[in-house]
Amino acid sequence: MTHERVLQLAAPTAEHHREPFGIGESSPRLSWKTTAPTGWTQHAYQIEATLADGTHRTDWVTSQDSVLVPWPLRPLTSREACGVRVRVRGADQVTSDWSPPLHIETGLLAPTDWTARAISPQEPHEPHGSERPAAERRPPLLRKEFTAGADIERARLYVTAHGLYEIEINGRRVGDHALAPGWTSYHHRLRYQTHDVTDHLRAGPNAIGAWLADGWYRGRLGFGGGHADLYGDRVALIAQLEIVHRDGTVTVIGTDTSWRAGQGPILSAGLLDGEAYDARQELPGWSSPGFDDGEWAPVDVVARDPATLVAPTGPPVRCTEEVTPVLVTALGADRLLVDFGQNLVGRVRITVSGPAGHTVVIRHAEVLQDGELCVRPLRDAVSTDRYILRGGGPETWEPRFTIHGFRYAEITGWRGGGFPGRDIVARVHHTDMARTGWFECSNEQVNRLHENVVWSLRGNFVDLPTDCPQRDERLGWTGDIQIFAPTAAFLYDCHGMLASWLRDVAVEQHADGTVPWYVPEIPGGPQWTPARPGAGWGDVVALTPWDLYEASGDAGLLAAQYDSARRWVDLITELADESGLWNRGYQLGDWLDPFAPPDDPGAGRTDRHLIATAYYAWSARHVAWTAGVLGREDEQRRYDQLADRVRQAFADAYLLPDGLMTSDTQTAYAVALQFDLLPDTQARTAAGRRLADLVAAGGHTIQTGFIGTPLVTPALSATNHDDTAYSLLLQQECPSWLYALKHDATTVWERWDSMLPDGTVNPGEMTSFNHYALGAVAQWLHTTVAGLAASAPGYRDIVFRPRPGGGISWASAAHESPYGRVAIRWELGETGLTVETTVPTGATARIEWPDGGVTHLPTGTTTTSRPARPASR
Repeated sequence: MTHERVLQLAAPTAEHHREPFGIGESSPRLSWKTTAPTGWTQHAYQIEATLADGTHRTDWVTSQDSVLVPWPLRPLTSREACGVRVRVRGADQVTSDWSPPLHIETGLLAPTDWTARAISPQEPHEPHGSERPAAERRPPLLRKEFTAGADIERARLYVTAHGLYEIEINGRRVGDHALAPGWTSYHHRLRYQTHDVTDHLRAGPNAIGAWLADGWYRGRLGFGGGHADLYGDRVALIAQLEIVHRDGTVTVIGTDTSWRAGQGPILSAGLLDGEAYDARQELPGWSSPGFDDGEWAPVDVVARDPATLVAPTGPPVRCTEEVTPVLVTALGADRLLVDFGQNLVGRVRITVSGPAGHTVVIRHAEVLQDGELCVRPLRDAVSTDRYILRGGGPETWEPRFTIHGFRYAEITGWRGGGFPGRDIVARVHHTDMARTGWFECSNEQVNRLHENVVWSLRGNFVDLPTDCPQRDERLGWTGDIQIFAPTAAFLYDCHGMLASWLRDVAVEQHADGTVPWYVPEIPGGPQWTPARPGAGWGDVVALTPWDLYEASGDAGLLAAQYDSARRWVDLITELADESGLWNRGYQLGDWLDPFAPPDDPGAGRTDRHLIATAYYAWSARHVAWTAGVLGREDEQRRYDQLADRVRQAFADAYLLPDGLMTSDTQTAYAVALQFDLLPDTQARTAAGRRLADLVAAGGHTIQTGFIGTPLVTPALSATNHDDTAYSLLLQQECPSWLYALKHDATTVWERWDSMLPDGTVNPGEMTSFNHYALGAVAQWLHTTVAGLAASAPGYRDIVFRPRPGGGISWASAAHESPYGRVAIRWELGETGLTVETTVPTGATARIEWPDGGVTHLPTGTTTTSRPARPASR
C-alpha cells in the first residue's frame, strides 16, 4: 500500500475558530492533522489559497510543523473570502493528496469599514428621580424596510448591540446565537457577529427587524441588590447589511435615523430576574415588508466608537442540548414541579393551552427543600419567567433574553391540554465549544464526579468563565478559572473564548498592575471594590495563558498577554518586603477551607501570606518561562532570578528545621510541592510524607479550599503517595468529592457541604450547587488515574503515566489534541498492567510505567503490557 493511499488530511483550521466566518485576523495561522502510517513524519508542506485575485501556492516549506503555522500569503482584506488547502510529504518525497478546503471569510477589519451608526429608540423624558427600575424597562423592537434587486450575489450582516439582540429578515430569524453579542469590557471592546443572509433576501421589498434587551449592558448585575446602567442607560443596535450584486456593486443598509422603534410582546427581560412575555401583544409581520409602523417612534443616534468593534475569537452561545423531565409532580391546583434530572443552565420551553390573558409562571431552582423549590441560595436573583397566553390553541414559548441555573422548575398556571413530559423542555445554553476530552473508569461514582465537572464547566462557560450561573453574581472570577483552566482546556477547545476574556482582563487591569477579582469589573461592595491585589486571583494573568499554551502550543497567546503578566509580577515586587515575602495586604487565602467560619470564608488554617508568597514565586517563574518562549532573554534571566529569590525567601520563612511548615496544613504542603518551592529532594520527600500523614490523620477527608484542592492529589502522586490520593478521591463522607453524590449532585458544589448531611441546604450566603472550581480534580483523573498528559506544548510530546489504585481495575482518557486524537486505556489484570495507546502523527510519546520503566511509542495504536506495580508505601 502506498503512502498516497494512506496519507489522509482533514480540512485545516484557522486560529482557534470553530467557524472561521467573519474573523478578525487578516493573516490567520493554520493547523492541520494528518493520518499516516506508523513511523511516518512530515518533512514538508505546501499551502494553496484561492483568493479574490486568483489561486496562489506557496513553495514547499521544509518543516515538521503543522500547528498554528504562519499565514504564508498576503494579508486578507476586509470581507475577503478564500479557500485554503494543504498537502504534505515525508522524507521519501511521497506526497499526499490535497486536503479538503477550509473556507475562511474575514469580517470588517478597520474602523472605516463601518458606516452604520448605533441607534436607540427615542425614550420619553422622565422627571429627575422618577427613572424606571431596570426590571420595568420594556425591551424595544427596531425595523426598517428596503428594496433589493434581483441580481444578488451574496449578502452579509454585520451586527452588534448595546445590550442583547436578535435579528429577523423578512420574518425569519438570522442565525442561532443566544445572548449575543455576549459580555465584554464594553467601554474597550464590543464584539460584532457576521451572518450570511443571502438566502434571507428576495428581489423587491424586504424588511429587517431587531429585538433588543438590556442584557449585561444596562441590566441589573451583581450581588447586594445589583447595579444597572453600568455601561450606559440606553440599548442600541449597530447593523450593517451589505448586498453584493453580480455586477460587483454593493448596496449597504445600515442603522441610521431612518429606522423606526416600537414595542413588542416582551414586557421585561433581565438576566437575573427573568423574562415576561405577553403573547396578546405580538405583532404579526413586524419584521416583514408591508407592516404598518406609522405609529412607531423615531430613533436617535448614540455614541459608539467603531474602533472598539472587534470580531469574535471563539464560538457564540447556543442551545446545545434539550433535556426532558424525569419526573413531573402535581402540587395541587394548576401547579407542577418539574425535575429535569440534571442541574443545567439554560431556559425552559413550554407548549401550553388556555384562554387569552391567562398567565403561566416558571420559577427555577437548583435544589428542593421540603418538597418545594429552595430559592434562598439565589439571593436577589428572581429567576422567574412569565408567559401571558394569546389564546386560541397550543402556544410554544421560550424566553429570549434571560438564562437560569436550575434542575427544578415550578410551573404555575398549567392548564393541561398536553403532556408535561413532552411539552416542557429544558434547553441547555453555553458557549458552543468543541468537546476535546473524555474520561471513564471502572468506578461509576468517579465517572459521575467527572460528568458533574463537565456539566459545571458547560453551565459556567456562558460567553465568559463565571463562578456560578444561578444566583445574583455570575461574574468572571479570576481565581476560579486560574485553578480550573488546565481541566477546561483538556475537556473543551476553550482557547478562543478564554483568549477573548483574557484580553478584557488585560484592558481592565489597573494602572498599577492590580488585577480585578472578576472581569468584567463591576461594583461589588467594599470587600471587592476597589480591587486589591489578591494572590491566586490576580495570578490568572501569568498562569492561565501558560496553561492554554501548554494545551495548544499557541505562543501567540503568550505574546498577547505577556505585558499583563509582567505588570502583575512587577506590582507584587513593589508590595513584597526586601527578602521577597509578600507578607502584607488583604488576601483571600485558601478560600472556603472547610474549617473556615461561615462568616469569613477566607479565614482558613493556612497562613494567607504563605499562599501569597508561593503564588508570587510561581507567577514570577511563569513570566520567566513566557519570556523565554518569546525570545526575551534578558527578561527571562531577570524574572528567573526574581523567582529564585522569592523561592528562597519562602523556604526561609515557612519551612522549619525539622521539615515541617509553619502552617502544618494540607494546602501549605501541596502548594510548596506543586510550585517547586522546597530546596531539595530531601525536603520534597519530607513534605510529601507529611502531606500524606495529614490526609490520613484527617480520615482522608478534604481539608483544603479553592487554593489547595486542585493541588493536593497531584502533590501526593508526585511524591509517591498515590494510594493516599486515591483514598482521598474515594472518600464518601463530608467533606469529600463523592459526598455530594449521596445527595444526588449532578454538578460540582461551591461548598463541600452546600447540602448538609441531613439533607437540608447550607444556611450560608454562598451556597451554589454549580461551581467548577473544586472540580479541578478532574485534571488529576486525566493525568494520573488515566495517565494522559502533554509533556511538550500542544501535545507534541505525550507522556502516558497510568497509576492504578483505589480498586479501579481500568481507566481510559482521550483528548483531541492539535495533532490529532491522543488516547489511553489501561486494564489491571492478575498478571499485570495492559495499556492501549493512540499517538497522532506529528507527535512523540512514551509510557512511564509504575515500576519506573519507559516504553517509547510509535504513532498509531499500540498495546503494551507490564507487570503490576508493587503497592506504594
